[in-house]
Amino acid sequence: MNQLTNLENMNPIARAFAEGGFVMYVILIIGVLTLILVIERFIVLKSHRVDKQEFTTQLFKIIVSGDLRQAILYCDSKTTPLTNTVKSGLVQVMNKRPDEEVQVAMDASVLREMPKLEGYTSFLAVFGNLAVLAGLLGTIIGMIGSFRAVSSADPATKAQMLSEGISHALNCTGFGLTVAIVAILFYGLFQHMIQKSENEMLETSMSLMNLVSANRDKLR
Repeated sequence: MNQLTNLENMNPIARAFAEGGFVMYVILIIGVLTLILVIERFIVLKSHRVDKQEFTTQLFKIIVSGDLRQAILYCDSKTTPLTNTVKSGLVQVMNKRPDEEVQVAMDASVLREMPKLEGYTSFLAVFGNLAVLAGLLGTIIGMIGSFRAVSSADPATKAQMLSEGISHALNCTGFGLTVAIVAILFYGLFQHMIQKSENEMLETSMSLMNLVSANRDKLR
């Protein structure tokens, strides 16, 4: 009776967590890991962003003027996957390498930079699936406990035990789905950001290649 009174005095979230059983702690751990990863990915992806339009406009002006060293220094001033990719191509141009080797150098740079952008983003999808499965596990445990208790209980307490078991099950399901929705939502968002960055690297490398081919005689 005292335990029931204590539960009733809790706020709705704490009460739902208490009623959910030990599986709620498993889902909580998954939720905390998801939150940590989301924050880490936001920080990393933001640090790797650069205004592509501004960067390419200034860089291409320097290249057209023929000053490759200044162009490389400009890339060094903004250390991001995009600037590193462009720099790798400019270094090959400065070393008088043919167009094919310049393009290969930039393509190789894209492959090196992509893991920095992706990081552990794929784990968000894993956490989303685990949260759903943990919620389902809690639901099953709650229902099993409920029907087991009801089968051996006296008629006066059957309804209460059944409601407690169903509450256990539904709380786990709800908490698990909440964590899963957050994880999958941010997984999709980060995948979009990563794909956008990759497209910018590929597009800029192609534009740079065309610019270099048209201005080889000016470059020094």
